[in-house]
Amino acid sequence: MEYKVEKKKAPGRNEVEVLGPTYEAGKPEGEDAGKWRQKLGSRAERLKYLENAERYWYGKEWYGSEKRKNPA
Repeated sequence: MEYKVEKKKAPGRNEVEVLGPTYEAGKPEGEDAGKWRQKLGSRAERLKYLENAERYWYGKEWYGSEKRKNPA
């Protein structure tokens, strides 16, 4: 893969090479792209999906570096 390199001025230096975008542009394909509600059958499955997806914001337990001894 060829990377796009741009030359820009940096403070305290003359010119530096900056790496441009390194990703491939992606577009959802197909008729069902982005329709997660239709992929899940029952209301219970939808609620489970949302609870799992939103646990970072609304959950009581925290994981990894976010774990605290005393809740804020």
